Parts: sequence; C-alpha cells; structure tokens
Amino acid sequence: MRPRGTWFAAIALAAAATGCTADSGSERVAAAPPARTAPPASAAAVVPREIPAVLTVEHEVDLQAELDGVVTEMSADEGSKVESGAVLARLDSRQVETQLEEARADLKVSEYNVKYNEAELHANQARLERAQLMFKEGLGSKADLDEAEFKAKGSTYDLESWKANVEKRRAEVRSLELQLDKTRIRAPFAGVISRRYIRQGEMLAKGAPCYRLSQLGPLLLEFQIPETDPRKPVAELEVRGTLASDPNRGFQARVTRVSPVVDAASGSYEVTAELISPPAELKPGMAVRISWSDAAPRP
Repeated sequence: MRPRGTWFAAIALAAAATGCTADSGSERVAAAPPARTAPPASAAAVVPREIPAVLTVEHEVDLQAELDGVVTEMSADEGSKVESGAVLARLDSRQVETQLEEARADLKVSEYNVKYNEAELHANQARLERAQLMFKEGLGSKADLDEAEFKAKGSTYDLESWKANVEKRRAEVRSLELQLDKTRIRAPFAGVISRRYIRQGEMLAKGAPCYRLSQLGPLLLEFQIPETDPRKPVAELEVRGTLASDPNRGFQARVTRVSPVVDAASGSYEVTAELISPPAELKPGMAVRISWSDAAPRP
C-alpha cells in the first residue's frame, strides 16, 4: 500500500491542474470580441431604385384626311424633316377646283350687278329730284312724282339685294377655298415624319390616318412614381437616366412637372422631366431607366 501522504500529494496536484484549466478558459471567454450588432435602419445606405420610363416629346400626332379622295401626290416620307405648314401630300382636287371657279364667276357677276344697280339708283334718284322740283313748280303731276319715288325705292332695294348676294357668293368662295385646302395634308408644326400610312393612288376616306408627325425636341421623360414611395420628386430636381438597352449610356434630365393627382387604379402619380443636352442618338420611344438621390435640387 502507498503511504497516505502520497495520496494527498496526488489530490493536491490534480486540484491545482483543474484550477489552472478553469482559469485559462475564463481568460479565453473574456478575450473574445463582442458580437456584432446591425446598424440602425436610419444609418443604412439608401440604394436608389431604378424606375422604367419612355422618351417622348410634347407634340406627336397622326395627321388624318379631312376629305374623301385619291392620293395624287406625296412629298414626304418616313424620316423626312418638315417645317410647319409644309404640304406633305395632296388629294385629287379637280372637282373642288371646278366648283371654286364657278363660285368665283358667280361672285364676279354679282359684283357687276351691284355696280349696275348703284348706277341705276343714282339715275332714279336724279329723276326723283326733278319730279319733286317740277311738282313743286306745278309743272308735273302727282302721278309722275309717285312713279319717280317708286323707281328710286325699287332701285334701293335691288341694290341691297345684290349686295347681299355678293356676300353670299363670297362665303361660297371661302368655303370652297377651305375645301380645296383640305385636299392638302399639311404639317401643323415642325418635326420629323415617323410613320407614313398612305400610298400614291390610294382612295382615302375622311378621317383616315396619313402620317405620324413627331416634334424634334425637347426630349421628355414621363414616368410613374408610387404614392407610397418615400422619395418625392419636385420641380428642378435632376435625375439620371440610362438606356434600357445599354446601361453604360447615360444622360441627365430635370423635372419640369409633377402631377398633383394620384391615379386611383395604379396608386401612382406622373412626373415629367426634360433632358439636359441629350445625346444625338436618343430618340422618342426609347425605353430608359431613371434614378435620383434625395439631395435637394439645385437653386
């Protein structure tokens, strides 16, 4: 058997070893770094969301035929740049031109009749004055005086009737001139022909589309913002846009209008921005994506 002292020594060594091990573990726990905590939501970086939009212009319209007729001439095609008032196409106008010639001839006849009746009235008024003088001097009868007065009044009525006829003829001429002008398809503003619907020789009905005319500029962005979006664009705010087909091609635009009305169906409101010095390759109808920061607009 081992001596009792040997057992006590072994127990003491074991206790000392256990104490050292516990202390070392405590030191390791204390030295461990504190667990990371997420930053508050207000400090998180706001990643701008891109919103789809389309490049457009203020004026774009489909020009329609104002009369029935056959296309006899076309002077513009897709891609043509035109000035305001330019004639783009003509419809057959022979019938209207014939009617206009007749109306102008009738007007001339009426104007001649006015001149004739003015002369006749002048002569009858002179006869009336002579008849009045002779009746006053006792050299003429009452019947002669009455006849002279009747002719003078009749000439006055005839003259007024022919003057009214002249105004009527002039109105007919103006109406036919307007009809003739409607046989010409004109550009209401300067722009570019983006689409041609007609062909030469085609029979058109009134209201048929002929051309689509688009304004050349300025280029605009129109996009929808959800009413719940915390970002509220205001006038003069600058936004950045990129082409949907090429995110590396960007441009800047400035907000010009913010709709005060929220669309009930979509829960969003419309914003319009005008491009600032847009690249030449940008054209109406292109799909783009836009974003902006919450920074205040430039003064």
